Amino acid sequence: MPAFDFAAYPLMPTATAATLGPTVVLAPHPDDESLGCGGLLALLRQAGQPVWCVLVSDGTMSHPNSRKFPAPARQQLREQELRTALTELGVPAQALFALNLPDGAVPAPEAPAGTAAVQQLVEFLDHTQPETVLVPWRRDPHHDHRATYQLALAALAQLTPAPRLLEYIVWAWERAAPADLPQPGEVQGWQLDIGPVLAQKQRAIAAHKSQLAGSPIDDDPTGFTLAPSMLAHFARPVEVYLETIID
Repeated sequence: MPAFDFAAYPLMPTATAATLGPTVVLAPHPDDESLGCGGLLALLRQAGQPVWCVLVSDGTMSHPNSRKFPAPARQQLREQELRTALTELGVPAQALFALNLPDGAVPAPEAPAGTAAVQQLVEFLDHTQPETVLVPWRRDPHHDHRATYQLALAALAQLTPAPRLLEYIVWAWERAAPADLPQPGEVQGWQLDIGPVLAQKQRAIAAHKSQLAGSPIDDDPTGFTLAPSMLAHFARPVEVYLETIID
């Protein structure tokens, strides 16, 4: 797979975070918020900016064959891990809003469940009034990530004025096909210096214990865990953000 080449993107100072204003992050699964943009969330909170997290899926398919943790218990565990991670980043646990869509099958906006989710997002965004919304990269190679981007796009189309939309990278670091990568003239990218809060980001990632080696869900050998090679992408002192080029 080709590497996601970000070396040419300009490096923005940590103070850039404060300019984004109140921010909502859409996380397809518990842990995406920490992996993709945990540093930015921590910097926003240090700057006194409000932050909210929308959890899109129920997160139950990471260990689908576990008997010790049936689906409701998996959902509860992963949501609690998310709340712990948010606390590490300085985000109040009550700033979490869950859509509870099916993990692995997040619907498109035109599906009945997707249309309902879009309306929930519109109401939530209308209530919170963020200046910036963070979503997964539009072609991040995971169905739920792409669907989350589409749901966000459909919701923002109903808001006037629409918040700024920034895209963060999770699976494209390792699994992107050439067509998944940004195409010439499609987006502009930049790096954000998160060095001062990198330790916070690492603690937030570590809070998602069920997705790491030594997971408490230990009775499903087919269960998902984040590989060390994958985690290495999120140990860098920078995060990468992309946004549509507007002429």
